[in-house]
Amino acid sequence: MVGQPNVVLFVADTTRADDAFDPSVAPTLAELAEAGTRVTRAFSTAPWTLPAHASMLTGSYPSKHGAYTGHERLDGSLPTLPALLGDAGYETVCVSNNTWLSSASGFDRGFDEFRQMWQLVQSDTSLGEIVQVTEGSSVDAVGRKLFEGNPVVNGVNALYQSLVRNRDRNDDGAARSTRWIEHWLSDRSGDRPFFLLANYIEPHLDYRPPRRLAEEHLSADVTYDEAMAVPQEPWEYLAGNVTLSDRELRALRGLYRAEIAAVDEQIAAIREALREAGEWEDTVFVVTADHGENVGDHGMMDHQYCLYDTLVHVPLVVHGGAFTGYGDLTDLVSLVDLAPTLLDAAGVRADDARATFQGRSFHPATHARSREFVVSEYMAPQPSMAALEHHVGDLPAHVEKHDRSLRAIRTRSHALVRGSDGSRSLYDLRSDPGETADVAASNPRTAADLGETLDEWLDSFEHANVDDAVTIDGRRKAQLERLGYLQ
Repeated sequence: MVGQPNVVLFVADTTRADDAFDPSVAPTLAELAEAGTRVTRAFSTAPWTLPAHASMLTGSYPSKHGAYTGHERLDGSLPTLPALLGDAGYETVCVSNNTWLSSASGFDRGFDEFRQMWQLVQSDTSLGEIVQVTEGSSVDAVGRKLFEGNPVVNGVNALYQSLVRNRDRNDDGAARSTRWIEHWLSDRSGDRPFFLLANYIEPHLDYRPPRRLAEEHLSADVTYDEAMAVPQEPWEYLAGNVTLSDRELRALRGLYRAEIAAVDEQIAAIREALREAGEWEDTVFVVTADHGENVGDHGMMDHQYCLYDTLVHVPLVVHGGAFTGYGDLTDLVSLVDLAPTLLDAAGVRADDARATFQGRSFHPATHARSREFVVSEYMAPQPSMAALEHHVGDLPAHVEKHDRSLRAIRTRSHALVRGSDGSRSLYDLRSDPGETADVAASNPRTAADLGETLDEWLDSFEHANVDDAVTIDGRRKAQLERLGYLQ
């Protein structure tokens, strides 16, 4: 590479590491890993989109950056990766397919262009937040949303959302985003390097992959139509109102893997677009996920209420520059490490900004020592118990126990998960990688030591003060709660 490289950060939303690292599911990712660097022990800072993306862009954990449940906004107090790259001469562009990664949530800071792909006309009013529960309630909610900002623009976006985006959600949204990126690459002028952040949401519930891919990844005893008929009701499943057989769970897992395969095809298309534009050889290309997914694992569906590896162990592959031919990096890596690593890849010092990072670079030229542990945080239940009760009715005791915050600390050998309710679980990852047996009682010294390390870590930095900084107004908050949205 000559001069500053382009940097592409491709986020495959809701993608767990075990499926993404299966070459039969994601062959393009496997090719990139073979030619570049595969980080085998990469962990998210949180099990859902908003705090995880905030960590990627600020190099900080949720406790520090403060973007999480109850404060769903990335504030301006911390420097961000796009702003730092922009100051260094980069063109900065974001293509988002997840409404948490939005201008309304403050993620447009530092980007020259911020495309919200659920909108035809770009607007700060995020109609994509409205979830269809009943015809009456959704019409009422959309009616109120229309008059926040420009009613004409909002009306166009509402029609686009209902008539186009919702109609062809199964892969066409991803293809539309890729087409926009292709056109943007072909139309660029000048020689500025660029930073592109692209979020693709397809592996997120509901699973509706293209039929051709679903049939490749379903087991032989399940047809496509049978798989699509399996209830995809995570909160009803959690409450015990919906029961699924092993065969039905295998069907859902097949659909989920097909969704990852569909995103892998988009990665291949973007790689080809970079080649066509003559930019591939000058690009550091990163593929990761904001979090994983439970598909019946631990009695859970979706990606809430726990911090098992199914949710926080994420794929991470880096191709290009010094990462070419590096092979597997087996050190512990956190998503907070992306910001300093990509600044190193771009040759940007930004020493004052780096002083705010909790991440450390794993760039081959600067990587000096590996982490002893990584931390993941779940600052509050999402949906809240009230929103969950709206979905499923009276909550059984095994669901009400999730009304707590969680923190997990992971070493190469153990994971300790601690709750605000006083709960504590320890897992021996060497003998029990599936985290099925709590061994805290039989390993009290290990549990105590990890708890002490976690406390020392929590005391080592200033936490975000969000007591008076909630940015979702009361009407919108009540509306999302009533509709059962993730709140």
